[in-house]
Amino acid sequence: MPEFVPPNLLDLRTRLQAFFANELAGLATGDEAEVPAEVAQTVRRLSRERGFFGLMQPAEYGGQNIGTLGRVVAYEAVAAANSPLGRYVFGAPPGLIARATGTLRDAYLEPVLLGDKRGSFAFTEPSGPDAPARQTWAARDGDDLLITGQKSYVSGGATADFYTAMVNVEACGDVPGGPAMVVIERGTAGVELDRRFNSMDGGHHVSLKFDRARVPVANIIGKVGEGMQRAMGNITEERIELSAAACGMAQWAVHHVAEHITAPHPSGQRLGDREGVRLRYSDLQIETYVARSVLYRTGRLAESGAEIINEAMATKVFCTESAGRVIDGAVQLAGGQALIAGHPLEALYRRVRSLRLAGGASDIMRLQVARGRIEFGAGRM
Repeated sequence: MPEFVPPNLLDLRTRLQAFFANELAGLATGDEAEVPAEVAQTVRRLSRERGFFGLMQPAEYGGQNIGTLGRVVAYEAVAAANSPLGRYVFGAPPGLIARATGTLRDAYLEPVLLGDKRGSFAFTEPSGPDAPARQTWAARDGDDLLITGQKSYVSGGATADFYTAMVNVEACGDVPGGPAMVVIERGTAGVELDRRFNSMDGGHHVSLKFDRARVPVANIIGKVGEGMQRAMGNITEERIELSAAACGMAQWAVHHVAEHITAPHPSGQRLGDREGVRLRYSDLQIETYVARSVLYRTGRLAESGAEIINEAMATKVFCTESAGRVIDGAVQLAGGQALIAGHPLEALYRRVRSLRLAGGASDIMRLQVARGRIEFGAGRM
């Protein structure tokens, strides 16, 4: 991959690696859930001083707008550090708020970029036999929307200041309806945090209920009818970032196993001197190499301005599943110690498993890739 990466991005990777090794190594005290607020604040300060914090943010707001290939390099490098402090290095990308206009942009964009406000993406609808009755919809009431329904899986929703929600707006007279992305402030009357729950990867999530929650029409991002298109643009970016994170995790696991099998062993022979161990270890290297090749190919396509919806789905499926196999193999080579809670491979095993569902389940995306090719002739695969 390096032969296809511009020198400035190779330098970025090197600087991020040094940042974790030399400046953040002494700050990490446990897993992500145990990072004290003052430590997170220190990481953000150091990141600003080193020029990392604004990498994903728009240039017009002081960011560097590093581009898709840059995000691939940056997110992979952070994941390869396998540090609980990784999530504090980059300032929040604006996401859908970047496409807001007028008073909505003024109220949310700058606070998000500065870290003063946090948003959550509320997209997932309920499942089950009564799901149709709980879909999220809105009726117009003058200059407001009255929103009713439920979102079942909102990551980070418990600590979010606002939710960017997919809502189906009903037509009203001559005013057309359709899907829309709507910003809903936490604490709005009629918005209830129905349930809080944790996932096996350590993530925190909520389900939300809306009972005629009154939200200004001005809180629609873009126009009614554009909601799915805007949501999918946001999800495509997320899928590339998840793919990069998966490859970074796999890189860390390969490096960790290499140290383990080349260390002195009580038998007097290093584990890495055994043919069977070498065969298993080479499989981890091969999987990681191929996954990174796919990742960087897609990153370069995106950088060229190509439409990569299908390629991003294929990349996300392949990279997350490859990383899962790599980390599973790493656990096998490390032995029983890797099953003990607190071991870095134990935590990584839980985290990498969640990636096959985050940003879209693997089998759903397989169906969409096939649909894109068979029905629309889309993609360059």
